[in-house]
Amino acid sequence: MSSDIQNALRSPAAYDLARKALEVMEAHRVWPTMRNYQLWTHYVTEGTSPLAVEIDRLIAAGEPITETLGEELAAQYLPEAKLNGGILEAGDVLAKELSSVSKAIETAQKSQEEYGQELAIASGRLANDDAEEIKAVVSDLTAATEKVRTENTTLETQLAETTAELSRLRENLDQVRKDAMTDGLTGLTNRKAFDERLEALCELAEAEGKGVTLAIIDIDHFKGFNDAWGHQIGDQVLRYVSSVIGRLGAVPRVAARYGGEEFAIIFPSESGRTAMAVLEEIREEVSSRSLKRRSTNEDLGAITVSAGYAERLAGESTTSLVERADAALYASKHAGRNRTTAAPAAADVTSIAAA
Repeated sequence: MSSDIQNALRSPAAYDLARKALEVMEAHRVWPTMRNYQLWTHYVTEGTSPLAVEIDRLIAAGEPITETLGEELAAQYLPEAKLNGGILEAGDVLAKELSSVSKAIETAQKSQEEYGQELAIASGRLANDDAEEIKAVVSDLTAATEKVRTENTTLETQLAETTAELSRLRENLDQVRKDAMTDGLTGLTNRKAFDERLEALCELAEAEGKGVTLAIIDIDHFKGFNDAWGHQIGDQVLRYVSSVIGRLGAVPRVAARYGGEEFAIIFPSESGRTAMAVLEEIREEVSSRSLKRRSTNEDLGAITVSAGYAERLAGESTTSLVERADAALYASKHAGRNRTTAAPAAADVTSIAAA
């Protein structure tokens, strides 16, 4: 974010800036999502920036600024959109620091309470002693400790408030991490988080001698459909297909938007037979519904998907696994689409791609 925008957002001008951004978004029928607000804040603040120039061009061409297009603009023009990895890494460090501080606070409170208890016991043991001088010393010490206890009570209140604030901060951090790992349009895991999960699950499977199956799914003829009906209808289709994939690819599976109209599912410790059954269920459910345009109830026809999957081989890299699943997807498309294909062994990948 540029220094001009940072300064504006840290001044009373932020209110006017927010109103202006929202007014422009409403004028162009743009949904007020976090990403869109970020884009249009840049637009109204830096009218001559490359982002603003591109948005002006799209508006002049009558191109609707859909959520998909908004994500593409953010990835290209907003440096913050490229910082998700840094957010996650910094978040891990901060979370550990916050946990350490919280434990230190709890330990300090416990130690102070134990000290007060020990002193009270010592004073009680001397209550009937005739050594007046010792009693006086203990009495003075008790009074001093009471003063410290009173002061510490205030400190403990402050520490409790700090602990609560740290807890809220951790919750906010968790939300930031979730947002950084989620595709804004579909709500599925995004590509970066998916790649990390695939790597981790393959390493775990290798260590435990278990299997991993990877599936890649593609919406058939999506580009032609998008060109014919427009990006907003295209987004509607993406959300519909992703809702089916997300439900059948729910935890412990990992469902993601792999890119554009492609999706992927990781099946940890599940066989290719199980993956085939799930993919066929997805394919049949998607094609069973005839979509309609919300604004006019116009029939858009049925959507179909093609899928390919590969079972990980012992010692196989994630790159090879992805290539085999992708080759199987290509085979489904080459064979007429609207079908699911299993990948052969790694040695036969070239023969599929060349078919």
